[in-house]
Amino acid sequence: MVGSSHEALHRIFQKDPALLTRALQRVLHVPFPEPREIAALNVDLTEVEPVERRVDTLLRAETDEGTYLLVVESQGKVDDRKRGSWPYYLSYLYEKYRCEPVLIVITQSSTTAKWASRPIRFGFRDWHSLTVRPLVLGPENVPLIADERQAERDVPLAVLSAMTHGRGPQAPAILESLAAALRTIDSDTAAVFVQFVDSCLADPQAKQMWRDLMTAIQYFWRHPLAEQVREEGREQGREQGRAEAKAEMVLRVLEWRDIPVPDSVRDRVMACTDLGQLEVWAQRAVHATDATELFDAE
Repeated sequence: MVGSSHEALHRIFQKDPALLTRALQRVLHVPFPEPREIAALNVDLTEVEPVERRVDTLLRAETDEGTYLLVVESQGKVDDRKRGSWPYYLSYLYEKYRCEPVLIVITQSSTTAKWASRPIRFGFRDWHSLTVRPLVLGPENVPLIADERQAERDVPLAVLSAMTHGRGPQAPAILESLAAALRTIDSDTAAVFVQFVDSCLADPQAKQMWRDLMTAIQYFWRHPLAEQVREEGREQGREQGRAEAKAEMVLRVLEWRDIPVPDSVRDRVMACTDLGQLEVWAQRAVHATDATELFDAE
């Protein structure tokens, strides 16, 4: 189970390793050769005696131009200790595998992205014995995918977009597009992607909207993340309480999508005690353009 944005930001590349090479080629415009094969490796870089060191995600990419090690580091904030650890990782990996290592840093912070993109140089001013140039994926270059069709064309990239940009006024469009795109892939993979996004949403309103969207299409409730919410529902112990919560969720989805909710619609939704009917309305709320569309065909 993914418990933090740090873990989700790099583990998405374990779930879909090919996403990383697409990001290098399409987002960073790095002419990285197309892998014939790509596989996750052991992330433990510990030596026998020294302090334990681990990279976040380590992938080996086999290409026509050779074998590369893709070192993925999820970075939440500026940390000058990386000036020592990142060069160490690359040197150690080259010594161990005799393959060219490539460092990719992924972050949700523009400030951290700017810091991480600066070359790390060892030596004196006119001669650098070692230079490390991280490739950085962050809010400035990861595409903002707020179109349903675009999200469907590359669902993992849409997930990365939501993980990177899922805050502020653009959050509803991003999350709604991704929610629709998740319907087009297998449910097990979708459930994992749901968890990645949930872990990365720092904005409480965006996180609640995401959980409401996932509740409407049943992904969230099949995932361990939902256990806490289910436990709260069991404590209520009454059908009326569950119906009220579902009705409020229907209205919240409409409100977060900036769809006006007349008093007549609000009263009808809140008066409903049929969980099946409320579920139908919840699914319609995700796509409705007018609040009265909840009651179409009724």
